[in-house]
Amino acid sequence: MSTRKYFLILAFLSCCFITRAQTSDDQFRKPLKEVIADIEKQYHVKINFPEDLVKDRWVTYAGWRFRPSVDVTLENIMASQDISVQKQSEGKYKLKAFQYHLKTPEEGKEQLEYLWSHFNDKASWELRKDSLRSELWKALKLNPMPAKPASKPIVTAKRQYDGYTVQNVALETLPGVYVCGSLYMPSKLKGKVPVILDPDGHFGDGRYRADCQYRCAMQARMGAIAFSYDLFAWGESALQFKSQDHRHALAQSIQALNSLRILDWMLSFKNADPQRVAITGGSGGGSQTMLITALDDRIKLSVPVVMMSSYHSGGCPCESGMGVHLCGGGTNNVEIAAMAAPRPQLIVSDGKDWTQQVPAVEFPYLKKVYEFYNKANQVENVHLPKEGHDYGKSKRLAMYDFIARHFNLDLKKVQNSEGEIDETKVTIEKYPMMYVFGEHGERLPANAVKDFDVVKSYFK
Repeated sequence: MSTRKYFLILAFLSCCFITRAQTSDDQFRKPLKEVIADIEKQYHVKINFPEDLVKDRWVTYAGWRFRPSVDVTLENIMASQDISVQKQSEGKYKLKAFQYHLKTPEEGKEQLEYLWSHFNDKASWELRKDSLRSELWKALKLNPMPAKPASKPIVTAKRQYDGYTVQNVALETLPGVYVCGSLYMPSKLKGKVPVILDPDGHFGDGRYRADCQYRCAMQARMGAIAFSYDLFAWGESALQFKSQDHRHALAQSIQALNSLRILDWMLSFKNADPQRVAITGGSGGGSQTMLITALDDRIKLSVPVVMMSSYHSGGCPCESGMGVHLCGGGTNNVEIAAMAAPRPQLIVSDGKDWTQQVPAVEFPYLKKVYEFYNKANQVENVHLPKEGHDYGKSKRLAMYDFIARHFNLDLKKVQNSEGEIDETKVTIEKYPMMYVFGEHGERLPANAVKDFDVVKSYFK
C-alpha cells in the first residue's frame, strides 16, 4: 500500500469516527481544538491558547453549547473543561487553566455580603467561628495532630550583632522532617519578652533575603524573640524534598504543623511571655499568618501583609490546596482573618495586587466583627496605594509601630537621633551563614526523610 493511500484511509476513518461521535449515543463528542476552530470561524474571532491546554481534550454536547453570543458560547464550553476565558480586546480571546483560588473582585464582595447575612451579633458570630475553626482543623488533617518527635532542636553557634544575636535552628516536626529557620534574640534578655513567629512567603531567596533579615533583627532589637522559618520544600527543606513537592496540597498542612510546633518550642523558653505572642508574614507568609491565628488562640497579635483579599485565596497549594476555603459552606481570607477578633490585628495592603480594595471592601467587614466585641480600635489597616506585592520598608515600619504599641515595647531602641525608625544597624548576613545543615547539606541528620510518600503516610 502506498504512503499516500495509507494516509487517505486514516483521514477517512478519522472523519467517520468524528461524524459517528456526534450523535446522542456518544454525547455529541468533539475534540476541543476542533470546537475552538469552529468558534473562530462562526463568530470571526481569534482565540489564543497553549497547545498543552487543549491537547487530548474532548467536549461533550459541543454543538448544543453554542449561543448567539460568542462570550456565552465560550463560557459554556470552557467551563466544562476547567478553562478560563480572558477577553483581551474586541474579537480577541485568551484561554488559560481555571484558577480555582481566584474570583473576580465583584464576586469577592458578593461573598462577603452573603457571609455577613448569616450573623448579626457576637453570639451568632462565635457560633460561626467555632464551627469554622473545627472544620479548618479537619480539612488540614491536624485533628488529631500527628505525634510529635521527641528530638531536641538542632542549634548552631550564636552570632552577636548590634543589640541582637542570631542562631540557626532546625526542628523535627514529623519523624525525619525538619523545618529550618533563624532565631533572633535581644542581646540582653531580662524578664518576660514577646515572641514573634515570622513565616516566609513565596519571595525569591526565601528567608535569606535582606528584607526578612531586617524584619526579624529589628524585632529582636526592639526586645522580642523572633523566629524566621522556611516554607516546605524551600530553603533547607529542599535538601529533603523536591521543589515540586511544595505544590502538593499537603504542603499546607505541613506548614501549619510547622508553625504550631515552632510556637510550642518558643513558648517553652523561660523568657517567653505567653501573653505577648505575635505572627507576621507577607504573601504566602500572610496566608499562614491568618490561618495560624484563626486556629490557635495562643497567638495574641497578627500582622498579615499583602495577602488578605475576599477574591484571592492564595495561588499556591500550600495556601489553598487542602480546601480550607471550602469549609463552613465556603469562606475566604477575610473571614479567616476576622477569626482573630478581638485580638490586635494590622492588615497591610497595597494598590498593585489583590489587596487593592481592602480599605473600601474587606476592612469594613473586619471592623464590623471587631465591633461585636467593642474592640474596633484593635484592628487597623495601613494601605499603600502606590506600592506593590512585597514586605518592603514602609510595610515593616508599620508593623514595628503596631507591635511596639500593643506589646509595650520601647521604639527608642530602634530610632535614630531624629526619632525615625532606623534599620541601618542591622547586619545582613551572607546566605551560608544562615544554614543549619552546612553549605552542601553535609550535616543533614541521618534520619532525614527524602520521600514525600513517607510524609503522606503520617497523615493517613
